[in-house]
Amino acid sequence: MGIDYTGKVAIVTGGTKGTGKVIAESLLAAGAHVVICGRNAPDIPVSAAGREAVFVTADVRDPEQGKRLVDTAVELFGRLDLLVNNAGGSPNADAATSSPRFAEAILRLNLLGPLYLSQSACLVMRGQETGGAIVNIASVSAARPSPGTAVYGAAKAGLVSLTRSLGQEWAPAVRVNAIVAGMIRTEAALDHYGGAEGLARIEAALPQGRMAAPRDIANAVLFLGSEMAAHVTGAALEVHGGGERPPFLEQGQG
Repeated sequence: MGIDYTGKVAIVTGGTKGTGKVIAESLLAAGAHVVICGRNAPDIPVSAAGREAVFVTADVRDPEQGKRLVDTAVELFGRLDLLVNNAGGSPNADAATSSPRFAEAILRLNLLGPLYLSQSACLVMRGQETGGAIVNIASVSAARPSPGTAVYGAAKAGLVSLTRSLGQEWAPAVRVNAIVAGMIRTEAALDHYGGAEGLARIEAALPQGRMAAPRDIANAVLFLGSEMAAHVTGAALEVHGGGERPPFLEQGQG
């Protein structure tokens, strides 16, 4: 995309696999120093353009571990320019019978963890002359029913609301934006969406004729974290290829 991150420092949570890994690779290729985290180190270091991301073991649900992640990035590189709150997700669960412990874990991962990390990042960024940017990876589940992952949808809705509030509260030093991601074709998508046949059926119903590729999300991160988006804050950028087909079209009402 021609966006230069030379000399910039970025943290990508959940950056060891899937979309997070591609985001980290894209930032490395654009010249950034990148710190990634997860509960387990990747089998193969995350790298691009002859450069390697620094891995830090951290569970983003724990505010102390999140603070240590931010402190480590600053200790290594002297600053922090971009935080990408990418870690998240949820298994399917029946909302009527799932436990309070399960619900709290999903909220911690998808809403509270990004808040805790953003607080730590903000304290660093607003002390820098150039400030910084935070990008939260949200989901279309924030804006439409999410049966089977109800708490996840609620958490992502909260994340979009949090983004809008922090975008105002932390301006002008720190820009805070969200990416509302649609279905993404990752390594796990084949099993999650019912195999090759299920994937093909879903993609045929999408306006763009395909799910998002992880690179689509990474490109949006590169834009929102760059000077090209200098006047963009408190926004929720939809990267879903036009969205899901309205059900009424299949019910003979369209």
